[in-house]
Amino acid sequence: MKYSVAILLASAAYSSNALAQDSQVEDGSLQEIIVTAQKRSESLQDTPISIAAIDSAALESRRIASLTDIAGGVPNLQLSPHPNSAVSVRPIIRGVGELSNNITRDSPNAIYVDGVYVGRTQGLGTDLAELERIEVLRGPQGTLYGRNATGGAISFITRAPELGETWVKQDIGIGNYDAFRARTLVNLAFADTVAFQLSYLRNSQDGFVKNLGTGAPRFGDVDRHAIRAAALWKAMDNVELRYTYDSAWIKDTSPFIQQVPFYPAEAKRATQSNAAVRNFQPNDTQVQGHNLTISWDASDTLTVKSITGYRRLNSFEYQDYHSGVLGLFPIFTVSDTVNQEQFTQELQLIGSAIDQRLKYVAGIYYFTENGDGFNTSVTPGGRSTSAVDFKNSAYAVFGQATFTPALLDDRLHITVGARWSKDKRDATLVKTNFAGVAPGVVAINEHGRRSFQDFSPTGTIAFDINRDVNVYAKLSKGYKTGGFNPAASSAATFARGFGPETLISYELGLKSEFFDRRVRLNVAAFYNDYKDIQLNVLDPVNPRVNDVLNAGKAKITGLEVDLSARIFKGMTLSASYGRVNPKYKKVIDFTGNDVTSGFHFTNAPKNSFTVAADYSSPETGIGKFDVNVNYAWQDRYTAIANDPRYIVGSNGLLGARISLSKIPGLDGLKIAAWGRNLTNENYYATSFPAGVPSAIFGAPRTYGLDLTVEF
Repeated sequence: MKYSVAILLASAAYSSNALAQDSQVEDGSLQEIIVTAQKRSESLQDTPISIAAIDSAALESRRIASLTDIAGGVPNLQLSPHPNSAVSVRPIIRGVGELSNNITRDSPNAIYVDGVYVGRTQGLGTDLAELERIEVLRGPQGTLYGRNATGGAISFITRAPELGETWVKQDIGIGNYDAFRARTLVNLAFADTVAFQLSYLRNSQDGFVKNLGTGAPRFGDVDRHAIRAAALWKAMDNVELRYTYDSAWIKDTSPFIQQVPFYPAEAKRATQSNAAVRNFQPNDTQVQGHNLTISWDASDTLTVKSITGYRRLNSFEYQDYHSGVLGLFPIFTVSDTVNQEQFTQELQLIGSAIDQRLKYVAGIYYFTENGDGFNTSVTPGGRSTSAVDFKNSAYAVFGQATFTPALLDDRLHITVGARWSKDKRDATLVKTNFAGVAPGVVAINEHGRRSFQDFSPTGTIAFDINRDVNVYAKLSKGYKTGGFNPAASSAATFARGFGPETLISYELGLKSEFFDRRVRLNVAAFYNDYKDIQLNVLDPVNPRVNDVLNAGKAKITGLEVDLSARIFKGMTLSASYGRVNPKYKKVIDFTGNDVTSGFHFTNAPKNSFTVAADYSSPETGIGKFDVNVNYAWQDRYTAIANDPRYIVGSNGLLGARISLSKIPGLDGLKIAAWGRNLTNENYYATSFPAGVPSAIFGAPRTYGLDLTVEF
């Protein structure tokens, strides 16, 4: 039995090229990175996709347990907090994202947990108790990850139980702002065919802004619990069943929303609220999921896999907007309740033929969800409520095949694939406006129903220049379904809804290694043709009303470069660079006018980069040192599409971690110190209008100690 105790709270930010820890193997080369982006295990260097992979070593050393923990570490990926929702995360990949958290609208960046699509953005900020790997796929994934993936896909892979092993692991952590983290992991094996794994994660930290009013004591508190139970049964030599249950409870308080000047002026991060705050409430969100994956090796060349998933969301969120700024009352407060459940079933055939020259994946997919939401907005003049019920379903058939012809020394690889999808959307909206204590006036009571179909092809030509260098050209289409908009200007507009958007991507890539695999260079350049973009267009009479119209056309060009190099024994340098240049070609407003010149892409910094240095020393008289220093920088970007005054300025964050292990006489003990935002950078996480120009600030300097004991 192995037992370990680790004081582990947080660690430095990271560069995307160091995400997979690029550790060195015995011969001095960089470690091979294995991914499952194409539904089969293969080397990242052999996968013709722009992908960032975060492996188990990086997850542990960098304290990554959720989507929000990778913010800033992957160029051309932005993770923006939602002003109304502390537990929602808005991923934007290559300039493509959805800033609304309306439950009747989907994100164009698909999120998966163990192959199961997660339908709602609420709860994406949650922690998962035991992760093995995270894969960030940049660009449309219309074939294999086709559910609403015009921008890309982010896949969380949890750790499987280990057959034949029984052990216990306990992590405990402390840090500034009264931060505390504890993780318990137990693996139990029975014979060589059955194993169970239980894990528990506790994560808490005080917020950075004290509440001088009543209610919860601070803005931005972290208060989370997560559990996970998994079972693995190898029923026969060729049949394996894996069941996983995960659940997380989030009782965070929402971040402080601060009044700020327009760019280029910038406010300082507040440390306390106005005393006018009243009854500030913590959020209360639970997400949970069941997953059953059955794998059957039907032959040496064919695997049949079934993935069955059920997930549930119950969420209450509360936000205070500027109490005391314009008087004793807030400009407004918002509370949201969301209940949702979903079921997915996917059947995959993964195989090869013609002496391994043909490799293929084919399958069918079914998704259904239903839920409801209730929103209350309170202003000094009264309040309004909005109630939504929805039911959605989706069906798909997909396939992808890669053929290596018997010519050019087996160096040419041709891939074709396609996905046919059908979506059905159903929603009902009831909006009621109140004026003071007057009886409620029903503004909208309407039902909408629509269905959509799509055919998304993909094609790739890859060529191995030699064993360590290959190039590829890729064409792919992504599709995001239509839906309904609860903020619509009228009942008819809500019932009409909005249609799908599509994105066609042209990509050229290079995957290469040099000097006996001591240097790794990967490059991807892309051009995206983005059509029927689902845009929020404001009513010119009532700015609190907006309609979602398929009003936009755009082009997006960009580049991603990842570089790693082993400089000498124990020392690895890495760097990543991302560039994205999105531009609207056509935008039609609420009344049919062309307003293209006034619209800009949001949350899309033109340039971003990360650099890192990792050093692992030989054993010394007091032990072995491991050092990481890293820096992540991003350009300024527009935060509101049709108002260029809302700008998030450029910022750079410095982090570091140093650890000591293999201490003589203290076998299994590791001690480490870490820090994030070491220069205490003052920066916005997002900016937006909320009665007055507003912003949510990024975290100040944080630091702590790690202690690990294994025996």
